[in-house]
Amino acid sequence: MSKAGRESDETMQLKVPDAMNADETVLLRIVEVAATDKANPSSGTTPEGNGPGRSRRRRRAPRSSPLSRLRAVAPGPARLVARVASDARRLRPRYPHTDRSGWRRWAPSWRQWLGAALTFTGLTVVLLGSAYAATDIPDDLNSYATQQDNVYFWSDGTPMARTGWVRRQAMPLQDIPEDVRGAVLAAENASFYSDPGISLSGLTRAVWRTLGQGETQGGSTITQQYVKNVYLNQDRSVSRKFTEAMLALKLDNEMSKDDILEGYLNTSWFGRGTYGIQRAAQAYYGKDVRELDANEAAFLASLLKGAGLYDPALGKANHARAVERWSWILDRMVDLGTLSESERAKYTEFPEPLKRAPGFDTGKQSDYLVELAAQYAKKNARISDKQFDLGGYQIYTTFDRKQETALTDAVDKARKKARKDDPAKAKSLHFGASSVATDGRILAIHGGPDHREQGYNESNATTVPAGSAFLPFVYAAALEHGVHTTRDGAAAQVTPQTLYDGDDGIAVRTPEGPYWDRGGKQVTSHNDGGKSYGRIGLGRALALSVNTPFMQLGMDTGLDTVRDTAQRAGLLPSSFGPQVPAMSLGSATPSAIRMASGYATFAAAGKHVEPYSVARITRNGSGVPLTKPGSRRAMKASVAGAVQSALTDAFRTARPGAVTTATVAGKVGTTQNDTAAWYVGTANSVSTAVVAYRIDLTKSLEPLPLDGIAGTVGDSVPYRIWSGARGIG
Repeated sequence: MSKAGRESDETMQLKVPDAMNADETVLLRIVEVAATDKANPSSGTTPEGNGPGRSRRRRRAPRSSPLSRLRAVAPGPARLVARVASDARRLRPRYPHTDRSGWRRWAPSWRQWLGAALTFTGLTVVLLGSAYAATDIPDDLNSYATQQDNVYFWSDGTPMARTGWVRRQAMPLQDIPEDVRGAVLAAENASFYSDPGISLSGLTRAVWRTLGQGETQGGSTITQQYVKNVYLNQDRSVSRKFTEAMLALKLDNEMSKDDILEGYLNTSWFGRGTYGIQRAAQAYYGKDVRELDANEAAFLASLLKGAGLYDPALGKANHARAVERWSWILDRMVDLGTLSESERAKYTEFPEPLKRAPGFDTGKQSDYLVELAAQYAKKNARISDKQFDLGGYQIYTTFDRKQETALTDAVDKARKKARKDDPAKAKSLHFGASSVATDGRILAIHGGPDHREQGYNESNATTVPAGSAFLPFVYAAALEHGVHTTRDGAAAQVTPQTLYDGDDGIAVRTPEGPYWDRGGKQVTSHNDGGKSYGRIGLGRALALSVNTPFMQLGMDTGLDTVRDTAQRAGLLPSSFGPQVPAMSLGSATPSAIRMASGYATFAAAGKHVEPYSVARITRNGSGVPLTKPGSRRAMKASVAGAVQSALTDAFRTARPGAVTTATVAGKVGTTQNDTAAWYVGTANSVSTAVVAYRIDLTKSLEPLPLDGIAGTVGDSVPYRIWSGARGIG
């Protein structure tokens, strides 16, 4: 090739610097070929010719960057590729920057900052969108947020008491006055009906405070607070706030604003053990929420910020905060247009709430009734303590309001008389009483003077012996099973006319001879007052409450048989002590409920039903399975009839002038050491047991002698209570 030709070829070729990367080299080569084809498609010469002067001028020109030269000579498509590559090259971080000094050498350019911001925004949108799509509203609500109180009913269906760890009753939004809703919205979330369920500014503040360990109030819409109440917990972590926000957005799209507000008003904490606006209205003002005005509503709305800080009953500082917050809420309602200025002008005095929630404590006898029914409900409906404390149960008891009132009045009358007659002894005087129907229903009890002063239930206490009130069970055992007076001898039948020795101080015998105690002393039995009756029929002995025949009768029947008969009739095994001859004279310590239940078995022709205090249970309108006791045969009907006949004679003998329209049977009970006085009897298919005894609860729990404060055998205080409760003159 000639020298001119070689120079022409050199003119058409672009020198590739060593510093160019592979991509640039490829692009430059593509453009070089394209330029060569364009200049000389056939001969390989340029239109301008191949003069040596032009070639030398091009070589002497200042050298530009390879990509700049590429853009200058490249055709359209290749030029576009080169431009994109050049822009990408500029965006690529170059550290350190050779054209900068100091810290600027390491700082990204504005293009790089913009790219990072756009990337972060895109990733955030994708993340939030994915989180929202993945968020499902839980099917189960937070059980504690929806916890309710338990409601107890009398046997006639009327409410008796409300109890529980919290007090809550759900109310439909339509029953909540507009002023109440307006006060809550003004206090908590004025934009509730227009916001998307969250507040970005409030959420940011809340997260900042959570991270910075600052105060935590505020930052949540009503929707967010409702989500926290019913789906989440009170954890203060950022993750909980994020979950709360996602659920709030989702809930706001799936529930109406009215439904969310209704749920919020029914699940929010208002203090004094109350959840929900209905119970709050009752706890602070003793009225239903329907009866609240804007003035009272403004105060209740202030409690949503923290009942422990705004309940005036908790101190002067609380009172001052409550007044300030109450006034601000009313002014805020005016600003929002939910309260007129003229109405606002009427509310100048702070609506002082009640110092104590009415009915928070059931008090006095009601607490004893509630305690007994709650124990029975949990055991026989298989409700755990945790489930029961969550509330929502409607417990329909067997307690008869009229009979409960009559029994309580009779005990109160006896207590007042004792305090008047002997104030010193009356301080340690206790009464336990219970009425049980022949079908097992516990109709009334007397548990003590006041549950708030004396927590244990006297009607269910096993404190003192039954004494001679136990004799009917010995009599029934002998009639049912016969007696054994000789070793290995056949059982002999016993009738009400069977004679036994009724003298005082007779020795108790076994088939082998006299019975000796562990100390080597011969055991004898005694009658009240040391009176002797000679040979006496068993039926007559029971009517006159002669002890000595029954102590021997118990030995002849067998103490294990006597014990079994008493338990089948209704007494608990735990009330019995050692099987010694004294057991026949009432060494067992049954409760008033169990003694009444045992005598009810005699009146029910020998059929026994375990005493129960709950007839049925529902929860939120649905029935709860409840095991109820069935009837079982405790003794022959003829045996029960004979015992009942003897008890009827006992009542008539002791009270020949008593006026009654019903068949009445009953017996007094005394103890050998005078520590208890009983009266147990039946009338109109209801058995009632009353016991009086003395114990100084501040000292030893050993029973003290009555010393006449419970009356005499012929005119005992327990009988007066029994007859007053049963309406028998």
